[in-house]
Order: sequence, then structure tokens, then C-alpha cells
Amino acid sequence: MDVLDAQLVPAVDGVAYGLLLFVVAAGLSLAFGTAGVLNLAHGTLYAVGAYTGAHFGDGTWGGFLLGLAAGTTAACLAGALLSAATAPLARRGHLAEALLTFGLALIGGNLLVEFFGADEMPVRVPEALDASVSLLGHRYPAYRLGFIVMAVVLAGAGTWALTRTRAGAAVRAAADDPQMLAATGFSPRAVHTGVLAVAGALAGAAGVLGAPIIGPGPGAAETVLMLSLVVVVLGGLRSLWATLLAALAVGEVQTLGVSLAPDWAPYLLFAAMAAVLILRSRLTLEPRSAPPSGPERGGPGLLARWRRHLPEGLMTERLGAGRLWPGRRKAADGGRSGTGPSPARPTTPLALSAPAPLRRALPSLGLLGVLAVLPLTLDAYAVSLVGYALALGLLAVSVTVLTGYAGLPTLGQTAPFAVGAYATALLADAGWTTGPLLVLVAAAGGALFSLLTGPAVIRARGTTVLMITLAIGELTVIAIDQMRWLTGGTDGFVGFAPVRWLWFTEPLTDEFAVYGYALTVAAVAVALTLLVLHSPAGRLLTGVRAAEARMRASGHPVGRYLLTAYVGAGALAGVGGSLMVTVRSYVSPADVGFEIAAFALLAAVIGGTSSVPGALLGAGLIVMTRDWLAGAWPGHGPLVLGVLFVAVVYLLPRGLAGLGSPRGPLRARAAARPVGKAVS
Repeated sequence: MDVLDAQLVPAVDGVAYGLLLFVVAAGLSLAFGTAGVLNLAHGTLYAVGAYTGAHFGDGTWGGFLLGLAAGTTAACLAGALLSAATAPLARRGHLAEALLTFGLALIGGNLLVEFFGADEMPVRVPEALDASVSLLGHRYPAYRLGFIVMAVVLAGAGTWALTRTRAGAAVRAAADDPQMLAATGFSPRAVHTGVLAVAGALAGAAGVLGAPIIGPGPGAAETVLMLSLVVVVLGGLRSLWATLLAALAVGEVQTLGVSLAPDWAPYLLFAAMAAVLILRSRLTLEPRSAPPSGPERGGPGLLARWRRHLPEGLMTERLGAGRLWPGRRKAADGGRSGTGPSPARPTTPLALSAPAPLRRALPSLGLLGVLAVLPLTLDAYAVSLVGYALALGLLAVSVTVLTGYAGLPTLGQTAPFAVGAYATALLADAGWTTGPLLVLVAAAGGALFSLLTGPAVIRARGTTVLMITLAIGELTVIAIDQMRWLTGGTDGFVGFAPVRWLWFTEPLTDEFAVYGYALTVAAVAVALTLLVLHSPAGRLLTGVRAAEARMRASGHPVGRYLLTAYVGAGALAGVGGSLMVTVRSYVSPADVGFEIAAFALLAAVIGGTSSVPGALLGAGLIVMTRDWLAGAWPGHGPLVLGVLFVAVVYLLPRGLAGLGSPRGPLRARAAARPVGKAVS
């Protein structure tokens, strides 16, 4: 009884925390499940409400209500603007939407800091609620009890509006059958805008009401976004009750779990998220007696599975190359648009046809020549930035291998990247500083990590891959932070010996010498990658991406191909991590977190998702923007990067690789078709 009594306050805190997450996650679920927008700016909409509420809150009911109205309205308008921003991307799939909304989140976060300041804002609540009350013998904040009541009322009103009103019926129809909705006189476009506006309003209202719980300050938007994604994954998109139960479970883990099992609590959420997604991907890929009816976007979560048997999983639509990356390579359709041989027969001469080796190598050789002469024109600091760009470029190339060739869009390559980085730092700290040894160990570590996690990834497709790999990346960062005795935690790992070319050579302490080492290692790694991608093995991998069903039907071990690609990409990312540590002589969790994963994915998109030199150029553009261009405008780095994200999504739909190869109407239609279909 004493233990139960001691955990009463954390348990009630978990209810309040869970209800807050439910209101936010309901908006995120509405945006994705109905409007089809994977909104990575949803946490920023919460921050808009939180900052606005804190700004107007003066300890009176008038200030509180004014802040609630202003914060809800501002986030609602931001949601409507988000609808207009994502409208041109409707046919390009969720990858473009995710990158766009992430860029908008960076811009919005920088503007909030510029307007409200970089410090966490104090939140003042009405005097009547700024007290404590007796709860079963314990003192408990009155505002949190009041918030529980307000959140229940808000959730009940939203549920009633969605299930009992004509507008709610239109919203549900937009998710199930937009064509039928249009036939009844409703505008699907207007419903789309209204849904995102309401989702924004929910996030804004939650921000105002929840500011005393998750206050306005650095990191609040990302925290809310990540936890909301976990709630949506666990609860699914079809049942608000399942979302509510999932939110309460997450809230209890965040409060009661930290109290009872502080060492395990940080892992539980993302581990549960990954487990649910893996289970759904396996169920989705198994044959069924009857396919599900209707174009449903998601399915019930773990908690709703008691009510439905073998449902569609959240985000398990098998997004093909035509939706995620319209600009396919010729090799994906047999060398010609719609008329070439099927990729399911990769051993025929036509399927293996490719440009001349010299012509293929020209972009890479040209880029290598430019990188070789750069030290002649740059100072030491600029050369170190280019060296870091090479490390990030290898990470981007590993993303290109998976996204552009294997058809597995990923946000988790920072995990093997981190393994390679910390393996290099630990070996160097122990006195093992020979360059080739460090690179080989980093590659082996990244490959081994990918071999262990690969079975959880390769059976999923589309947005599910993004979410599973995101969970893997976040779990890796949490582990790095928890093992402070080994990694230094958030303080970082520093003070290890510099690298040597060989065991008998002098340490590389000069920036130009370190750059020469990084360029040599990167050139060898990229050359090996290109040799594999342009070999018959690479054609097989591209065939899997373009026509997986045909490849399976013809007897190809598709799973083995994808696992091999995943392990190879992990080894490449590990080498990139090793180079990062060598160039910067420092590594911390921030160097391998979600932001770096998004940068790597953006670099691959800048290059064209299937161009290795393009990925390297994309990484260079990002580093130049973040560390050089933004340096001329201190404090506005996120804003500049956000503008880069938005510009790339709008202006480079096919990346740099698509600028010089105009596509005719027939090829454009062929590239936009789902996987496995050809132009007749």
C-alpha cells in the first residue's frame, strides 16, 4: 500500500500528460488519416499555441481566455496555410510532404524564437488554479486537475463533432471515398483545408492548455511531435478510443514509468512503436483470403486490435517508386519507358544494358577533381567544413542506396552512422589510431548493426519504413545518452588521439592533411558503391524497387536482396561516422540525431534519390547552408535550412540529377505510375 500511495501523484500526472498527448495526437491522426498529410510541423503548431498562451497569460481569467483564443486561432490559420503549401505535392507522396513540413517546422521554430526569445517562457495560470488541493492525502496542483477536466471536454466535443455532425460525416467520407463525397456536393479540397485547419486548432489549443505541463521552450515542439507519433502508431487511425488509450499509456510511461523503472522508461515508447509497426508490416505482407475494401489509409493500433481481426496497419500503404520518387532511373523500367523488358528478368542482355562505363564515371570523376583542388583555394576552417560534408555525404549516399535503389525510404541511417562514429572514437581513445583499421571496424560495426535490425525493416514498405527506421534511430540516440560512462552522454566524446595513415606514420593534426585522408576514404567508399550499383546486383536491386511482385513471382529472393542492400548501406554509413569523428575530433548525440537523419534524406532528395554524386553535392549544400551561410546570420540557421528544405521540395522535384534530362509526356506518365505497371 505504501508503494501504491507513493505512486499516486505520478499516476495522476500520467493521466494529465496522456490527455494532453491525446488532444495533440488526435490532430496529427486527423491530418494523416483524412487529409493524407504526414505533418512533421505538428509539434510546431503546438509550440505556437504554447508561446501565445504564455505571452497573453497574466494570471487572470481574461488573459487565459485571450491566450486560448489567440493561440487556437493562430495555429488554425497555420494549419490552413499548411493545406495550401502541401496541395501541389498531392501526387508526389508522403516523402515530399514530410520534407516540406519539416522545413516549415524549422522556419516556424526560428520565427518563434525570434519573436518570443530563446529561453523557456514562464507560464502564469489563473490565480484560482495556481494552488494545490488535497488528493487522497497528497497535495496536487489544482491546474492539472482542471486540465484533465478541460481535456476531457475538448476530446468529447471533438468526438461528437466527428461522429454526430454533417461536417464530421464529410470528413469521414473524405477519408473513405472522396469521389463519392464530391458527388454529394462537397468539395474535397475544402474538406482537406478544413481538416488541416481543425488539426492545427487542436494542436494550438493543446499548446495553450498544456503549456504548464510541456512548456514553451527549446525542444518542446520536437518532444511533442515524437510522442504524438508514438501515440498515433500505437492507437492507429480508425478508433479515437484506441488513440485515447494509447495516449494514456504513453503518459503513464512518461511519468509513472520514469518513477518505477527509470533505466528502462526511455526505451519503452519507441520500442513499442517499432514493435507495433513491425507486427503490422508482417501481417500486411501475408496473403489474405479477402482484400480490405475501400482506400483506407490506416488501421487500428495495438489497443484496437481486440476489436478487428487482421486489420490494415497504420501507414502500411505500399508506396511505390512512382509516388515516393517520380523521377525513376531508366534501369527501373528496363532501360525504356513502359516498353522495355520486365525488371523481373534482370539477366537478359537488354535488362542489363547500361551507359558506357566512362560516361557513368564522368560525374563522379569531375566531382573528385573539384574536391581535390578545393584546398588550394580555401582556408583551414572551410576545408574542415568540406571534410565534414564528405562524412555527411557518405551518410546521404547510404540513404540513396536504400531510398533510390532499394525503395526503402529511411530516417534511421544515423544509427549505423553513430555506431561507426563511436567505434572510431573509442578505438582512438584506446590508442588504436591507424586509419584503415578504424575504417574497417566502423564499416563492420555499421554492417553488423544493420544485419541485426534489418529483418525488422525489409518487410515494410513506404511510410512504415520511415517510421520503423525513425524508431531505430531514436532508440540508438537514447542508448548513447544513457551509456554516459562509455559515450560521454550529451556532453559528448572528446580528447582522443588523432588518426594516422599507418601505424608508423605521424598523426594527422593539420586540417589539410585530415581532409586528404577523408577525401581518400570517401573516394574509395563511393567507388566501391558505384561498382556494386552498376553491376548485375545493382540491377536486381533496382528491379525489386520497380516490380517487386514480378521479381517474387519469378523466384528471386527479394528479402535477401533487400537485406544485403540494407547491410551494405549500414557499412557505408559506418564509414561516414568514422570520417565525421576524424574530421571533427568530437561526437555527441546531437551529431547522430533526428535532425541529421532528416538532413541526410534531404541530401538524397537534392541529388535525385538515385544519384550518388548528387547525394554528395546535396550534403555539401546542406553543410554550406548550415555552417557557412547561416554563420553570416547568427541565430537564424534553422530558418535558412528550412528555406532550403522548402525550395528543394518545390524547385527540384527530381533533384539535381533531373535538371539536365527533360522528360516527355509518355515518360512522365510512366514515372508516375505505381510499381509494376507499364504503359500499354
